[in-house]
Amino acid sequence: MAVETKSKKDFYWANDREPHFERRKAILAKYPNVTKLFGVNPRLKYITVLLVCTQMTVALFVGQLSWFPFLLVTYIVGATIAQALFLAIHEITHNLAFKTKKHNNWLAIFANLPIVAPFAISFKIYHAMHHWDQGKDGVDTDIPTQVEANIFKGILGKILWFVNQIFFYALRPIMVKPIQFERWQIYNIIFQVAIMAIYLPFAGWSGILYLLLSLVLAGGFHPTSGHFISEHYVFHEGQETYSYYGPLNKITFNVGYHNEHHDFPNIPGSRLPELRKAAPEFYNNLHSYNSWVKVIFDFIFRKDVTLYSRTKRK
Repeated sequence: MAVETKSKKDFYWANDREPHFERRKAILAKYPNVTKLFGVNPRLKYITVLLVCTQMTVALFVGQLSWFPFLLVTYIVGATIAQALFLAIHEITHNLAFKTKKHNNWLAIFANLPIVAPFAISFKIYHAMHHWDQGKDGVDTDIPTQVEANIFKGILGKILWFVNQIFFYALRPIMVKPIQFERWQIYNIIFQVAIMAIYLPFAGWSGILYLLLSLVLAGGFHPTSGHFISEHYVFHEGQETYSYYGPLNKITFNVGYHNEHHDFPNIPGSRLPELRKAAPEFYNNLHSYNSWVKVIFDFIFRKDVTLYSRTKRK
C-alpha cells in the first residue's frame, strides 16, 4: 500500500512491491483455471488491419472538406481510430496477436503507420518496464517528471498538460531513461519513412495533417483519453491502479480492465471480463470507474489530484 507523502510537492512513495504480483499469485492459487484465458486474440490482427486501412483511406479524401467538416471528421472518426490503434499496439506489444514475437512486431509496425511517428517498438520496450518495474523511480516513464508536476499545476496548468499529454508521453522516456536502439526500432523507422514517402503524394499535406491532428486530439479532450488518467492516478489513497468498466471499452480493446491487465498481461483484452467474472472477490472491492469523461473532469478540477498523484518506488 502506498505511503502518503507529507509534502504536497511530492509523489506517493510505496515501500512495498507493486500490488499485481501478489494478487496474481493469489488468483492463480485459488483459480488455477484462469490460465486457460492466456494466449492470443485471433481477431486482433484483422481488427488492426481494418483500423489502419480505414484511417489511411479517410486521410486520402478528408482534404476535400472545408475546415469545419474537416475538424469534425478528425475529432469523431480520426481521433477515435487513432486511440483504438494506439491501444491495438498496446495489445500487440504484449504478443497477443500472434504466437511469435516476430509476427507481433511486424503487426505493431504496420499498425503504427497512421500514427506517422515511428514509436511502436520503442513503446514495447518502455511499456515492459512500466509493467515489471511499476512506479520505479527513473525506470517507469509512464509517470510525470517532477518538472512537469511543478510547472503544470492548478486548473489551467492541468488543462494545458492534458491537451498536450501525447507529447509528454512521447518525449519523457527519452529524457528519463534513454535506451540503445535495437534492430526492430530501426525496422520501425525505415518502414514508416518509406511508406509515408509513398503515401504523401496521394494524401497530400492535408492527409498528413488529419493523421497528426487525430493523434493529438486522441490524447487530449477526447472521451477515450480518460484512460491515460484513470489507470494509475491516485484518486483514492492506498490504491495505485484502477479499472474502468464503462462502454468505451468496446472500442479500446478493454484497456479499462487495467487491474486485470496488470495482474495478467498475457490475457488479451477480449478475455479480461472473463477474468474478473472468474475471480470477482479480487476486483469488486477495488475502486473503479464507469465514466472516463468524469475522470478527466475530476482530474482537472479536484485540487487534491495533481500530476504528483502517482505512486513511485525507489
